[in-house]
Amino acid sequence: MIKLNFKERFDEITSSSNFRFAMYFILFTVAMTFIISSQNFFFQKVVENGISKKDVIAEKTIVVIDTKKTERQRKEVESKIEPVLTTAEDDFIKTNLNSLENSIKTIREKDTTRFTKQDELSVLFDISDENKKLYVVNYLLNSNSNDLKDVFEQAKLTLTNLLATGITEKDTEKGNLQQLIQKHFALNLTKHQNTIVTALLEQVIVPNMVVDEIATDIAKKNARNSVKPYEVVFEKGDKILFEGEPVTKLKRDALRQAGYSLIDINFLGILGIYIFIAFTTFIFIKFKEDYEKRHPAKTNLAIVAVLSLFVALISVMLPTGFSPYILPFPAFIIILSIFSNSRLAFLATLLLLCNLTLGLHFGIEFIISFVLILLVAEITVSKIKFSRRSDLIKVGFYVSLTGLVVVSSVYLLEKFLIDIDNVLIVRDAIMTMINGILSAVIALGVMPMIESAFRVTTPYGLAELVDHNQPLLKRLQMEAPGTYHHSLLVSNLCEAAAEAIGADPTIARAGALYHDIGKLKRPLFFVENQSSFGIENPHTKLNPKISKTVIISHTKDGIELAKEYNLPPIIQDFILQHHGNGLASYFYNRAVQEEGAENIKEEQFRYPGPKPKTKEAAILMIADATESAVRSLKTPTSEEIDIVIEKIITERINDGQLSDSPLTLKDLKTIASTFSRIIRGMQHERIKYQNDIDKEVEKAKLILPDVIDKELDDKIKSLEKDKNDTDN
Repeated sequence: MIKLNFKERFDEITSSSNFRFAMYFILFTVAMTFIISSQNFFFQKVVENGISKKDVIAEKTIVVIDTKKTERQRKEVESKIEPVLTTAEDDFIKTNLNSLENSIKTIREKDTTRFTKQDELSVLFDISDENKKLYVVNYLLNSNSNDLKDVFEQAKLTLTNLLATGITEKDTEKGNLQQLIQKHFALNLTKHQNTIVTALLEQVIVPNMVVDEIATDIAKKNARNSVKPYEVVFEKGDKILFEGEPVTKLKRDALRQAGYSLIDINFLGILGIYIFIAFTTFIFIKFKEDYEKRHPAKTNLAIVAVLSLFVALISVMLPTGFSPYILPFPAFIIILSIFSNSRLAFLATLLLLCNLTLGLHFGIEFIISFVLILLVAEITVSKIKFSRRSDLIKVGFYVSLTGLVVVSSVYLLEKFLIDIDNVLIVRDAIMTMINGILSAVIALGVMPMIESAFRVTTPYGLAELVDHNQPLLKRLQMEAPGTYHHSLLVSNLCEAAAEAIGADPTIARAGALYHDIGKLKRPLFFVENQSSFGIENPHTKLNPKISKTVIISHTKDGIELAKEYNLPPIIQDFILQHHGNGLASYFYNRAVQEEGAENIKEEQFRYPGPKPKTKEAAILMIADATESAVRSLKTPTSEEIDIVIEKIITERINDGQLSDSPLTLKDLKTIASTFSRIIRGMQHERIKYQNDIDKEVEKAKLILPDVIDKELDDKIKSLEKDKNDTDN
């Protein structure tokens, strides 16, 4: 007994929707983890602990850049670049020389002893050779004024030449400055003057050339860029690795070119990838449940799962070294936007992008670029009217232009920080442009397959369904013209009302066109078709119960036709729900009159249902009854139309037919006013012509030509008169 209960409990758990959902969740997250991590296992088969486990032979010609050798050469070239110098402000050097001259003259003129003057002059000169210092001091102290003046003039001329040439930090080093000064003497000087001028200038000269850091950096960068990358070529058949050989960076790059993933991931790494994927999947599901309830959850989640696995598989199969900017993320968001909405699609694509960026170690510039590209794709798709599938090519074109701008700008910003090959920038920009158009083509090709596989209808599919050349609609025109005309009027009402309350007008129109196709089975039993074929109402001769069965069965017959013609489930819902479980009141009242209320059960005369579940189906229920009721009136006034609409809505509310739909009282008020406006337009008054119209027409034929001829003659005479006046 206990075992039986356990088995029943186990069967109950495994058959529950929560259990199936959990299984699908685990299956999807495990599959995503396996796909993203799959590349990481190839490297482990070749290398262990940095040592090659076997020989690896190149299956194609591989060109690898030896980054170490290239960097070493670049550093050597860069180190040989001399700093770029620029002239600084040098007037203060001339001022210092003038100050030194004035100080010497002041000391010479002082009324002090000779020894005191020598001491004061000695302080002005920083000369390590004491004998030379004493010589200079004595010369400046004892020479006559003319000789002193001549020495300073020579010093000033020499300083001017020096400053014009430029004085660097290196020039002011010990020994270099004396040679530099003597090299720029203005005139031939005597030995005494040579010594004194040199001593004077040594005290005031400082470098007037400083390093221009920006220009120096540019020069070094240009020197680095002039060094071409050092390439190592492995021809087809060459050994990339020998067994037991340490795997250097060069060999790792060669292995990457050969198609090996170099991420040495362990169990903890795989677990981390799985947790991240599970977390992002949970975020998407929670967002879907809280904010996007109106979209079918199972279908959306299935489409997201399939597309995610598809994009992930393409990502890991992409040849190493090939641009990741070709990955069809825009196709992912375009397809999801069409099957759900652009907001949900953007979130799903963003989470997938995060998963792949983390698992495959794409650069930060990749995710930044694609976030902006996907945002533009989301905005562009949301603006589409879904009238033509070719509109998706326009989306692809906008994505291409966005990709070109975004990728180029991101790379140009990075180029200020690091050295990026221009070829790489051009390659990725072109790949992004191709990606936009390619994604649009992929979306166009994949959409019909998804529609068929998951039995869902896109706005494009709905737009095709409302084409009046569709087989079922053509049959309705020929076999049940009254029903067809009724469906057209109802579809106009539904489309306008749906747009007014923020529902989907395309779905509402399509559902309304097909809601009565079940009447094709017995078209003559429906009053709107009887006048077209000139027959009497057959229900006058039938038992109300039989009539009720025929009328109510048009929903079941409609479902059979819908399945035969492969109409999507969303249209089938309209066929089933447009009467809800409402009462066929006409036949119920007849049955009560004929058999008595005590012998008739109301449930026998109700439609099988279900009640409308969506706003669009509820609008159809009201529009269907409203159009039929107003058609039964002869030249109704605006007040009568409003009364009919209000009566029908009130009856449906009181009967509980709108209890399962998300319509609000505000929506119902908007629907009523929209119906009233549309129906008044349908019921506009026409000119009432006289009974003797034929006589009036004949009279007009006789009068009009004379009137026209007279007016034409007057016009010609007026023109001739104007011409004569102008000539005069």
